[in-house]
Amino acid sequence: MRYRSAVAALATILAAATLTACGRAGEDTTQPQPSSTVAAKATGTITMWAMGTEGELLPGFVKTFEAANPGVKVEVTAVPWDSAYQKFQTAIAAGNVPDLAMMPGLPVFKDAFAPVPEAVDTAGMYPGAVSTGTIGGRLLEVPWYVDVRVLYYRTDLAKKAGWDKPPATWEELRQLAQDLRKKAGAKWGIRLPAGTTGSFLSALWMPWSNGAELMNADRSAWTLDTPEFAAAYEYLASYFKQGIADPNADTAPAAAVKDFLTGDTPMLVAGPFVRGAITQSAGKAFTGKYTTVPLPAGKSSTSFVGGSNLVVFKAAKNPDSAWKLVQWLSEARTQVEWYKLSGDLPAVQAAWQDPALTADPTLAAFAEQLKTAKAPPQIVSFDKVGAAGDAAIEQIIKGGTPVADALRRLQQQAERIGVS
Repeated sequence: MRYRSAVAALATILAAATLTACGRAGEDTTQPQPSSTVAAKATGTITMWAMGTEGELLPGFVKTFEAANPGVKVEVTAVPWDSAYQKFQTAIAAGNVPDLAMMPGLPVFKDAFAPVPEAVDTAGMYPGAVSTGTIGGRLLEVPWYVDVRVLYYRTDLAKKAGWDKPPATWEELRQLAQDLRKKAGAKWGIRLPAGTTGSFLSALWMPWSNGAELMNADRSAWTLDTPEFAAAYEYLASYFKQGIADPNADTAPAAAVKDFLTGDTPMLVAGPFVRGAITQSAGKAFTGKYTTVPLPAGKSSTSFVGGSNLVVFKAAKNPDSAWKLVQWLSEARTQVEWYKLSGDLPAVQAAWQDPALTADPTLAAFAEQLKTAKAPPQIVSFDKVGAAGDAAIEQIIKGGTPVADALRRLQQQAERIGVS
């Protein structure tokens, strides 16, 4: 798992997806749905595509599956992140798809996915993760690994600022940020999104934790211009107005880690990859200088959950065996072994009880945060709405636009974009 490169590449392919979402082969929802089952023993050849580090590690990892299913061969193709969208699009149009694939949030291809059989059990997975694979009311993707955002903060500097416990509320978070500047000598108290690409998504924990929803219950309309959204964005803006967050911070993940290590910005909201980046840059000894905790609560503590899922295609040549592989990858013991190899966080809750995960004190916050984490709606138009949300945040933070005006415009833009 390499989130820094993966996220940048995924932003590119998602942008392409929103521009080419209509009129593509394989999207005829009037066709009867195939009825796949899970093989008792996998046989034949299973073809699989996976991106990035996962694609590199899987060929060796699935040897265990092959040993348990004599006669099966898993052929893994490693797909570069920056060409993933085009490769999927071409394969679906030509009807020449793999049996299964790692799918990183591309609902534009939903009509090419086979429904998940009941025998593939997702009941033990985090609900937020399962929602990422639920499209149009149907479970079409099985969560494989998860990414969730939590609060990182420098405990050594917090102690210098007079804090011996983590902030539990929004008010305490802002006060700690102020104290880190005034009492611990930090240049900035916390790193927060100010309107660059991905800001809307990165800041979603604030509206969600304040009771806001992106859409109404039946997902027929966007609900962005609400008191809950407004109060959350006023709270976000307060950090910049009070000079405790940098509106012009370098948005590169490496820069965020660097500023965290130097103490220039000793708090940030980030996913699990930062743990590895800290260790790589500063060594294991630095673990004693920081911690991770669930996001401080407004009305709740609700983070964003992402990651990657597994899909089997309707046009798969060996679907029953492919589902057997998905089933195996979804087992708690398999997910623990995959974590040991890749660092990917398990989607299966029982996997988090293994000593491999419980022994790491920086992981406890992620396990707790996943219990309440949510995902954006799995619809193609969300990416365009997110881009409009980035602009709205920039208008508020850098342009001085009143929150009420920015949200009114955002709501109007979302309504023009639609909900498809």
